[in-house]
Amino acid sequence: MLRVLPWRRIAAIGSAAAIGVVLVLGLLVRIRVIVEEVDGEWMEEVLEMRGPFWEAVSRAFDFVGGGWFAIGFVPIAVAIVLLVLRRPWSAMLFVGVSAVSAGLVQVLKVAYARVRPEDILLDLDSGAYPSGHVANAATIAVIATVLVARWWVAVAGAGYVVLMALSRTYLGAHWVTDTIGGALLGASVALLGWALLAPRVRAERERGRAARVPASA
Repeated sequence: MLRVLPWRRIAAIGSAAAIGVVLVLGLLVRIRVIVEEVDGEWMEEVLEMRGPFWEAVSRAFDFVGGGWFAIGFVPIAVAIVLLVLRRPWSAMLFVGVSAVSAGLVQVLKVAYARVRPEDILLDLDSGAYPSGHVANAATIAVIATVLVARWWVAVAGAGYVVLMALSRTYLGAHWVTDTIGGALLGASVALLGWALLAPRVRAERERGRAARVPASA
């Protein structure tokens, strides 16, 4: 009879495995094992689709998903809302995983020092792998899902990550494998953080739901 593992342990094991994939994928793209077969063909398709409208949309995603707005404003704003809702552990989780995800992205960018595509439409000089924008999007998507615990949040979060990844390759800021690495990294950090604080986060969420029941009755 198979032993049923608790969800926290499954999340931790899966996240550790995904981080391993991120590291191996970074090595493969750094030594150019899968560059032409995956990244080259994808970039050729992207260049054929470029136009003013989608460039404007992609630049909007560029602002929303990175820089001071995504790394500073969003975590602080969400933390304030969670504190107002009396969910301090949830606030700590959101800020913590956002900071760790962003920090790991910068470490890996330096470690792999991957060159960005030549047809980039942005002024960037840091390493390409992994994508910080996509990592941030994946972190937010996963944490929002576990904090709210609604299926539509998971669907919206997944859509946000995909659109962010598409926008990064559309602008030539990243190769498609950079976005895959970023998504795996961001989601893994978020799941690991949740695995550590899941009981406290769940308790806060249940207390909030219980408090709303009498008011709506």
